[in-house]
Amino acid sequence: MTQNSNTQNLSDAGVSIWLDDLSRQRMSSGNLQELIDTRNVVGVTTNPSIFQAAISGRSEYDADIARLSGEGKDVDAVVEVLTTDDVRSAADLFSDVHAATKGFDGRVSIEVDPRLAHETEKTIEQAKHLFEVVGRENVMVKIPATAAGIPAITAVIAEGISVNVTLIFSVTRYLEVMDAYLAGLEQAAQAGKDLSTIHSVASFFVSRVDAEIDKRLADLGGEAETLRGSAGVANAQVAFGKYLEVFGSERFTALSSQGAHVQRPLWASTGVKNPDYADTLYVDNLVADPSVNTMPEKTLEATADHSEPAAPLTAEKAASAETVLQRVAQAGVDLDDVFALLEREGVEKFEKAWNELLETVSASIDDARA
Repeated sequence: MTQNSNTQNLSDAGVSIWLDDLSRQRMSSGNLQELIDTRNVVGVTTNPSIFQAAISGRSEYDADIARLSGEGKDVDAVVEVLTTDDVRSAADLFSDVHAATKGFDGRVSIEVDPRLAHETEKTIEQAKHLFEVVGRENVMVKIPATAAGIPAITAVIAEGISVNVTLIFSVTRYLEVMDAYLAGLEQAAQAGKDLSTIHSVASFFVSRVDAEIDKRLADLGGEAETLRGSAGVANAQVAFGKYLEVFGSERFTALSSQGAHVQRPLWASTGVKNPDYADTLYVDNLVADPSVNTMPEKTLEATADHSEPAAPLTAEKAASAETVLQRVAQAGVDLDDVFALLEREGVEKFEKAWNELLETVSASIDDARA
């Protein structure tokens, strides 16, 4: 099969395309393999909402649920088996990509229980557990960038486990994430671990920033409304500028000499939420080398059909993007409040989806035991 020219161009520009979705049906039907073969998809991300949508009401999981419930497993154990089995299967599907890219891509992410987002030690414990249960080198464990998650990132990286840091909304938090990664590498080096085997991405959310800030700009009215649709891209572009600074520093150079890899920025939440915006807005304006863009399939297909990428991001472009955020703040938007709200809502949304998944599987267990 031939790769799509638009997705190939993104790949050539240093953007790794990861699909923001996973289900057993997507794998068994051959759809995921087709996206690998024709859309330059080189990884997969999951989250509680994705698993809730994949498993709830799907017959593909009935036999496993019946078997596991017959073994006496409770709902949490059943859900763990279902999700880790799917992640393991996807990791196997991407094993050739993982080998060909020397570990940078071919990655499949699985998130710690969102109910642990504010508990450091339990997050560390479960991250290590999930890594062991999946049992694949190309798995990445997702840890949220909450205040409690930051030290967990350091501890898990120090163990030699690759981490996808999720739910990053502000540049301030992003700087803490990069520092946590470097601290973890330093501890791993002190423990004699092979730094070349440790990889990480930092998932910086985009469209949710626009959705919240646009609401506030609309409420302010007047000239403020002319800034709608600008903050999400600008925020991510500024973040890339900070990435260039941190991973161009002497601190990272010392680690790089020991085999350490950069922590690539990953653009998450790249499906537009406002239908008035171009459906490739968060793809075309965030071309960066290196970076990951994790796309829902709708965005991926739009990209394949009509993407018109802007020039790759530079330090100069990142600096100019700071003026956009300054204008948004001067218009009356409290950016710190926006980012704090989005972090809280992000955790709450994933926790809600996880609880809904547990309820659905619990009902299926009851049916199987009836």
